[in-house]
Amino acid sequence: MVFVRISNSLSVMFLVLSVCLLVGICEASVHEYKGENFVNKGNAFVVHGGSEGIYSSFSDATLNETAANNGDSFIRFEKITFRRSKENANLTKGFVQVLVFEVEDREAIGGSAYGGQRAICCTSDLAKLGVCSRGEVIYRPSSKDPSWPQVFGVSFDVDEFEATLPSKSIPITKTGMYNLYFIHCNFDIKDLVVEGKTIWKNPTGYLPGRMAPLMNFYGFMSLAFVILGIFWFSQYARFWREVLPLQNCITLVITLGMFEMALWYFEYAEFNETGVRPVGITAWAVTFGAVKRTVARIIILMVSMGYGVVRPTLGGFTSKVIMLGVTFFLASEVLELVENVGAVSDLSGKARLFLVLPVGILDAFFILWIFTSLSSTLNKLQARRMMTKLDIYRKFTNALGVAVIVSVGWTCYELYFKSKDVYNEHWQNAWVIPAFWQVLSFSLLCVICALWAPSQNSTRYAYSEDTNEEFDKDESSLTLIKPSPIASKDVRTAPESRAVPSNNGTSNGDLEEDKTQ
Repeated sequence: MVFVRISNSLSVMFLVLSVCLLVGICEASVHEYKGENFVNKGNAFVVHGGSEGIYSSFSDATLNETAANNGDSFIRFEKITFRRSKENANLTKGFVQVLVFEVEDREAIGGSAYGGQRAICCTSDLAKLGVCSRGEVIYRPSSKDPSWPQVFGVSFDVDEFEATLPSKSIPITKTGMYNLYFIHCNFDIKDLVVEGKTIWKNPTGYLPGRMAPLMNFYGFMSLAFVILGIFWFSQYARFWREVLPLQNCITLVITLGMFEMALWYFEYAEFNETGVRPVGITAWAVTFGAVKRTVARIIILMVSMGYGVVRPTLGGFTSKVIMLGVTFFLASEVLELVENVGAVSDLSGKARLFLVLPVGILDAFFILWIFTSLSSTLNKLQARRMMTKLDIYRKFTNALGVAVIVSVGWTCYELYFKSKDVYNEHWQNAWVIPAFWQVLSFSLLCVICALWAPSQNSTRYAYSEDTNEEFDKDESSLTLIKPSPIASKDVRTAPESRAVPSNNGTSNGDLEEDKTQ
C-alpha cells in the first residue's frame, strides 16, 4: 500500500536528524563569541555582536537577579576579551570600542565631512572640525535620551596582545530593537579576534522580544491540536472497523502536529528560563514539523488523485509521489534547521533566498499537481454520477482553493512587510508571520477531518468494484424517487414485449407473468 511505503520512507528521513544534532550550539540570548574575526566595513573593522528586540524593564522589577522573569531588562557583557598576534603587538597601540544603539538612533552613528562619503570612524577632516577624535567611532547623542547610544571601549598598549573589557551591564529602559557592534579603526591591526559572551534579557525571561509571543501561541496551538485529537480519536475508536487507509494517514498528521506544537512550546519555555536554546528539542521540533508538512502534502495529493476513492492504488505514480515528498522534506528540514537551531539574528538575504527558493519551487509543484489531479478526479466522478463522492470532492476543492488564495495574499503581505521593515523596527509584530502559516495549515486539517471523519458510512466513500459503484450511484438517487406500484408493472411488461414461443407452446411472457402472480 502507498501508506506503508510512505511510512517506511519516513525512517530514512529521520536519519537527517542525527546529522543535525552534530551542529554546534550557537546560544541565542546568551551570545557567545569564539574567536570572531573583525570584518572591514568602509573605514572601520567590525564584529556584529547581535540584534534583538527588548522590552523595557517593568517599573516594579524585583531585586531577585537570579529569576528569569523578575521584570528586569538588560544587556550584560561577561569576559569579553580581544586578542591580537604578538607580531602586531610590537608595532602599535590599539583601541577597540563597543557600540550599543537602538535602531531609531541609527542616523546618529557615523558622519561625513563636507557632504562626502559617510564614515563610521573619525577621519582627519572631521577631527579638524572638532566633531570627533581621530581613530574613534563617530556618534551623536540621541535627541530623546542623551545617554544613548552607549559607546565604551578598552585599549591595547605596545607589547600587549590581549585586552579584557570590564564586566558591564546596560539596563534597558526603552522598548526597541537593539544592535551591538565591536569596532576598531586601526588598519595596522588585521588579525584581531573577540571572545566571551553577552547576555540579553527581557522582563519575562531570556526569549528575544520577537520570539516571546510565540511561546504563548504554541501553547494555544497545542491545546487546539489536543481538542482536534480528542474528536478524531473518539471517532476512530467508535468506528475502527470502518477506518480507511486515508483516515490512517490523517491520524498520523494529527499525531505529528500534537508532538510538533508541544515540542515548540517546551523549546521556547526552556529557552526563556535558561537563556540557552536547547538544540536537541529544537532539532526534534523542526523535524516533526518537516515530516508533518511533507505527509500532509502527500495526503492532499493522494486524495486529489482519487486514491482509495476512484482508484485502489496510485500505480506508476507511487515512486514519483514518494520522491517528491522526500525532496520536499530535505529542503524544508535544512531551511528550518538553519533558521531555528541556535539562531536569533536574521540571516543574510542571499543565504535565506538560497534556502527558501527550493522549498517555494517544490510547493508550487505540489499545488500544480494537486489541482491538475483534482480536475481529473472531479471529471471521473461526474461521468460516473457518483454524486455523494462528488459532493465531498467539491467541498474539498473549494477549501483548497480558498487556502491557496489566502496563502498567495499572505505571501504578498509578507514580502511587503519585510520590504518596508529593513531595520526590524516592527519586530513586535513579526511573530504573526510564522503564526499565520500554522493557523492556516491547522484550519485546512480541520476541514479534511470534517470531510473524512470515521463514521459508520466511511466505506461509502472508499473505492469498490464496478457493481458497488453502480450501487453508489443508485443510492444517491433514492431520495429523488418515490416507490410506486407502477414500477412492478414496468418490470413485468418489459419481458412480455420480448416473449417468444417455447417448445411446449407456453410463451416466456406467460411464464414470467405466472411467477409474478
